[in-house]
Amino acid sequence: MSGPFFSVIVPVHSEPNVIIPCLQSIGNQHFDDFETIYVCDNCTDETIQTVKGYLPDKLIITNYGMDGLARNAGIDAAEGEWILFLDDDDWWMHEYVLDEIWKVAWFFGEEFDMIVFDFIWKGQGYTSVKAEELNIAVWSKAFKRELIGETRFPGIRMTSDRPFMEKIVAKKPRTYSMKKLMYYYNYLRKGSQTEQYNARREESAGD
Repeated sequence: MSGPFFSVIVPVHSEPNVIIPCLQSIGNQHFDDFETIYVCDNCTDETIQTVKGYLPDKLIITNYGMDGLARNAGIDAAEGEWILFLDDDDWWMHEYVLDEIWKVAWFFGEEFDMIVFDFIWKGQGYTSVKAEELNIAVWSKAFKRELIGETRFPGIRMTSDRPFMEKIVAKKPRTYSMKKLMYYYNYLRKGSQTEQYNARREESAGD
């Protein structure tokens, strides 16, 4: 394959200050055979300029207002052998994340279609990606592009990961669990989509 080894897809919203740790964690990677695909979805000019400052390989401007559809735009543009997703308010834990994933993908890529890794959740403790959790988050995994194929995220506001992963798991991917801490999930960050979603659920329950 003539393209990069990895494609890193980041849906971006209008939060130029929030996204800085995410952008820095990508820019700090020692491994360099990857492309960055930033999908600025309903972004302000300020946010777009912030992203441009980190020299994206591909910058896509959309007006979906949905992470899933923004991710789809990234998938369509991806040329890497393996695909990773990174949310704009999260970040990779250290500069060797892609190196560590590459070692597994390079040496065992013929045997596996998906690589899962550990993450910090709720800002505390380490949470392993267990077998029964494979249908939840896309950001704790690396996917062979061939595994994703024509599978895409649905056009829904929240939790588009689950239906996407249900389709991926139905393909019975050969999965390698790294059991290494890679990802910081900025759970319930003030103003995040998850926080807003949970607040709306609480309001509805109180009606």
